[in-house]
Amino acid sequence: MLEISNLACSRGDHRLFAGLSFELHPGQILQIQGKNGSGKTSLLRTLCGFITPDEGKIAWCGEDVRDLDEDYFARMIYLGHLNAIKDELSALENLRISAGLSGIELNELNAIAALRRMGLKGRERLPTKVLSQGQRRRVALARLLVSHATLWVLDEPLTALDVGAVTLMGELIGEHLAQQGMVIYTTHQPLIVPGVEIASLSLS
Repeated sequence: MLEISNLACSRGDHRLFAGLSFELHPGQILQIQGKNGSGKTSLLRTLCGFITPDEGKIAWCGEDVRDLDEDYFARMIYLGHLNAIKDELSALENLRISAGLSGIELNELNAIAALRRMGLKGRERLPTKVLSQGQRRRVALARLLVSHATLWVLDEPLTALDVGAVTLMGELIGEHLAQQGMVIYTTHQPLIVPGVEIASLSLS
């Protein structure tokens, strides 16, 4: 379980949010809403340890994440606005390298299966620089399929995706939740997860 208590975060002299509290349990999904500049991305990056909050506590299974350190970060995966892929490398190489950096041993067969699940059959060995923006996003999202993380933290995961890929993302998230995974995300596009009620939290 992820517990957020009285969290506050600033950008420079501007307070983005304060007194923020919520819980996320296994099998649950939470959408963070708010206008541009309200602190949605900052909140996600704070949960991932990239930003130190001004105040408050982030707890994982009842323990402060500052005490858990790597034990917490190993249970989560973050995908941001940028795809974080190398143009000169193939989709296959990008996926295997990113998995390796996360401590995951990913063989070629499983990597190809993940890329094909994301609709990239026939493009696994192409340099990612020749792929469309939507295809490049699919390469990045394939990391979710090979990750062992319980908590998915997704910042605008649907960016550049077509209708089919958006539907696929809903299915993948549904499968993750059914396995007692957790998801917290932002998006400007509608996301439907079949059979799942999506909770929302608004930042003003």
